[in-house]
Amino acid sequence: MRTFLFACSVVVVFATAAFTLLASPVPTTINDMFLPGSQPNQSGTLVDPSQCDNCHGGYDELQAEPAFNWRGSMMAQAMRDPLFVACMTVANQDAPQVGDLCIRCHTPKGWLEGRSVPTDGSALTAADREGVSCDFCHKLVFPTSLGVNPHPANSFYTTDTYPRDQTYLATLATIPPTSANGMYIADSDNARRGPFSDPAARHSFFYSPLHTMSNHCGTCHDVSNPVFTQNASGQYVPNDFNQAAPSFDLRTMFPVERTFSEWSVSAYNTAAGVYAPQFGGNRDTVRTCQDCHMRDVTGHGCRQNDAPLRTNLPKHDMTGGNTVIPRWVAAQYPGEVNLAALDSGIARARYMLQNAASLQVTVDVSTGLPVARVRVTNETGHKLPSGYPEGRRIWINVQAFDTANALVYESCHYDTATAVLTHDANAKIYQIELGISPGLAPVVNQPAGPSFHFVQNDTVYHDNRIPPRGFTLANFTTIQSPPVGHFYAEGQYWDDTDYLLPWNAARVEARLYYQTTSKEYIEFLRDANVTNTSGQTAYDLWAAHGKSTPELMRSATQTIMIPPPEAATVPQPVNDAVDVPVTTLLSWAAGARAASHNVYFGTTSPPPFIGNQLTTTLDPGGDLAPATTYYWRVDELNGGGTTAGTTWSFTTAGELLPPEHLVASSSGADMLLNWSPVPQATEYRIYRVTSADIAPGIGDLRGIVSDTTFTDLDVLNSPMTFHFYQVTAVRP
Repeated sequence: MRTFLFACSVVVVFATAAFTLLASPVPTTINDMFLPGSQPNQSGTLVDPSQCDNCHGGYDELQAEPAFNWRGSMMAQAMRDPLFVACMTVANQDAPQVGDLCIRCHTPKGWLEGRSVPTDGSALTAADREGVSCDFCHKLVFPTSLGVNPHPANSFYTTDTYPRDQTYLATLATIPPTSANGMYIADSDNARRGPFSDPAARHSFFYSPLHTMSNHCGTCHDVSNPVFTQNASGQYVPNDFNQAAPSFDLRTMFPVERTFSEWSVSAYNTAAGVYAPQFGGNRDTVRTCQDCHMRDVTGHGCRQNDAPLRTNLPKHDMTGGNTVIPRWVAAQYPGEVNLAALDSGIARARYMLQNAASLQVTVDVSTGLPVARVRVTNETGHKLPSGYPEGRRIWINVQAFDTANALVYESCHYDTATAVLTHDANAKIYQIELGISPGLAPVVNQPAGPSFHFVQNDTVYHDNRIPPRGFTLANFTTIQSPPVGHFYAEGQYWDDTDYLLPWNAARVEARLYYQTTSKEYIEFLRDANVTNTSGQTAYDLWAAHGKSTPELMRSATQTIMIPPPEAATVPQPVNDAVDVPVTTLLSWAAGARAASHNVYFGTTSPPPFIGNQLTTTLDPGGDLAPATTYYWRVDELNGGGTTAGTTWSFTTAGELLPPEHLVASSSGADMLLNWSPVPQATEYRIYRVTSADIAPGIGDLRGIVSDTTFTDLDVLNSPMTFHFYQVTAVRP
């Protein structure tokens, strides 16, 4: 058994820090990486793509020519990709021999011809750098049990190809259960396989329905880590040491990439398909991977004079969303690549990104402050984004401007100089984060949580990527790709994000960006590499070529039309109030849709402006003058305008006589009060209070007189033990 068995747990907490601590390698061997299918030296020698160019390139149909379009694809650059090479180097450090798993899909020629060992790629040749080449794809056989015809109703296949498939399948020790995880079957016969039964070929060929099926693409676009196997509790635990996985069922292994599976449970994998003419070329409705990524065009498949003109010719560009790595490849291998083809591939990838999503912005102003809702709709047949999480991500940048075009709000700001994406409180970034469980963390000398050490990851910590049409939680759970840390309702293939904007926002702009790899990931590859310079090479190319410049996928703008607010109401003190305490606090009820308040206050009418504020109370800032009339007004503001309020007024209580000026005596049950006159006083107000320190104007008003005496009748018969009085003088 492996010596690093441990308890694992599925954790859904979320962290954004990228760690570059050196990981401790786990004990793995080449046997741990075994997967069934064709093995090294069982598929003959794959011909160089230049041989295919003789017929399938060099003629005046670049939009259809297989050679030119393939050379501009990431398939052709799969083994030249500096990002991949740097990733594989760290993977080999983390789990020795795991590079064999990587090489088998990135250079099938090198793997099938026995040059995947050493697994760091040092034995590979320049010819192996041709990546996923023509001869490899056109050798692939559908995995099926011996004696089972996968296409019994297809007479072309049954008569011509089926016998040959059975002959080769019989040579394999183990037939893969499915087309996935690099478990390919590549025939040793040099005949080329393809989707047409009538090619004008100068070489031998076999008709192959597989080449029109998404299963063909799933061969390398459904990836699991065979070192981890799911146990009965749903945890992923290591297999026995130096042994292949106990099952080659993709669903029993830890998921790394599920692009094909995501498609398989989407609405695209139905007889009806999805109407998407932006992807399908000559097709309006798309169903398979090839329909979008090898869309039908009109042209000839080769330069021969008798080549048929087809309207359903698959464009051999295999276009995805990578506009960055082709530049790196061109800089590192200028003598091996076709620069014009790479530029053409970049343009096609940019087109794919620009059509991969829809973006809509709506604004709700019912609460006064504008709330912008940004909806991102997934227009692809898999998650958005999909694929291996090598730092790729999509985010929404939201900016709001006032009427003077000044920026008043921004979420997810990206600094092109530093390549730093701001993770503000409202940031919406679509990505998957794999990581290391608490049980595994001490074994591999890494913190528990999200991690870029992909071969050691055993947990999905976060996945908010947008599902495709046809999403159900049950199906996506079955394929090991459910949302984690985010909710999508059944059938939901869009995501809404709300942004509370400031009151003066007059326009909101939303932009959806895609980035091939992040600053955090590229720095990880540089810093974690202790084997060679591939990490530094990738970093230098990243720095020299725009730092993985984000691609603008979509943008949307919405003008904010906010109705002016309603007027403020319910003033406290009430309008025309008298005997208001000099220590009073002003308040009011905000008008509907009010975002802020301009407050006016003073002893003149109209009152002077005090300031703008968000709260609905005003502290005058100390005691008011006694027996004084004050005027105040509240104007309500929002982005739609200002609504002037009514001018309110109140009068404070009069001047409080000092206690020593007040003389009290009793006469029976009555209380007799007299006091010294106050110069210029026109009247006196007498209050009975419950405490000697009550503020003026708050007590029980017992009477108003113009002279300096007052009798409070029958007061001594009340149950009160103590009687306190206040007298305030009112002067004009």
